[in-house]
Amino acid sequence: MLRRSSLLLPLLCLSAALHAEPQSAAVQYAEQLTTPEAGKCTTVAVDLENSPNFTTVALDAQRSELRYRMAWNNIAEGWSWHPGADPDQEDYYRFKFLPLQSVNEQRNTYRAEDKIGTAQEMQVLWRYDYFLAFENLYDFYPRSIDDDAGFTLTIGGAPPAHPVMLATACLEAPVTSESTTFWKATYSHPQDYTLKKRYLIGHLQRIAFVDGDSGALLGVIEPAGN
Repeated sequence: MLRRSSLLLPLLCLSAALHAEPQSAAVQYAEQLTTPEAGKCTTVAVDLENSPNFTTVALDAQRSELRYRMAWNNIAEGWSWHPGADPDQEDYYRFKFLPLQSVNEQRNTYRAEDKIGTAQEMQVLWRYDYFLAFENLYDFYPRSIDDDAGFTLTIGGAPPAHPVMLATACLEAPVTSESTTFWKATYSHPQDYTLKKRYLIGHLQRIAFVDGDSGALLGVIEPAGN
């Protein structure tokens, strides 16, 4: 698992840039859908509240680790498939994801019969999930069969109470992608449910962790060799 010390970070200009709150994923997606900007570099906040694979661990009284495991963050859309992949050498799903934001909308209702003779009020719900999609994960650490593989940062002191994870990527064509799944309302589950997965596609440049309370930059993870 990749480790980067945060004790020496002579990156003051980077720190200032990362302290600026990034636009929401929904706003950035809407902008790129209207006017795609391949090559533009952008920073997005990772949704840690919906990331069960993120943990903080106190190593001892002086050090802690922030861990974001990536072993299961595969994009299963058709454009991510690599059917001829040799599993010993490469991944079937080329693109990986980081979750950015979820937006739920409750729309109109309607009356319908799913069970004969029983009219019901059916709800219409929409959910939009936003992700950063990238295929250069192994620029950051060697590919391995390890469920704990991912982004790991070692810091001094106790883990922050409210860590913030920021990802910087340079957008690549086609810049955005969307998939839609629909579940029809039934008698036992009277909800029409539409799920839209929306992706910003780019080349991952760095991961940064910030203390959400103080705004202090905790550390930066960059591709191996940088």
